[in-house]
Amino acid sequence: MSETLHSAAATVASWRAASERGDVDAAVACLSRDVVLSSPLTEQFRFEGPDQLRSFLNSAFTAVEDIRFHTQTGEGDAYALFYRARVGSQPFEEAQLLRLDDDARIKEITLFGRPMPALTALMISAGSELARGQGRRGVAALMRASATPVHAMVTFGDRRLVPLTRPAARRP
Repeated sequence: MSETLHSAAATVASWRAASERGDVDAAVACLSRDVVLSSPLTEQFRFEGPDQLRSFLNSAFTAVEDIRFHTQTGEGDAYALFYRARVGSQPFEEAQLLRLDDDARIKEITLFGRPMPALTALMISAGSELARGQGRRGVAALMRASATPVHAMVTFGDRRLVPLTRPAARRP
């Protein structure tokens, strides 16, 4: 096994372990200096560099609990990781696409999450926490106030309306 492949595997293993422990410092140690993270919640901006990722990870590890990775695939400079967790009382599952640089450090993270009630809960919790961490208490309150009704509607729809669209069981 080449040194780079070994280093890539070690970086991915370190990232997984840090995420499961909620260890921001250990997670940031896996990142390149020019890392970029694409959020599953917005296309309005990306998190760039270890300092912005540190703030993001602080908020994410506060909001997302009991992270347990269950699947990993990839080789070379690209890996896909999948985990289950909770956001408040909502079950949550996330896929992470990691791209590594020539030094086997994570240079790009793209996140995909499900189900919708967990994403809206994440928007309330992590979005508010991120704004609060930037000293923007008013924005944090506005984020919480504007996302809470969306979360309520999505949760109601998921629990009460979506089951009504489930295909009927086949009858013999």
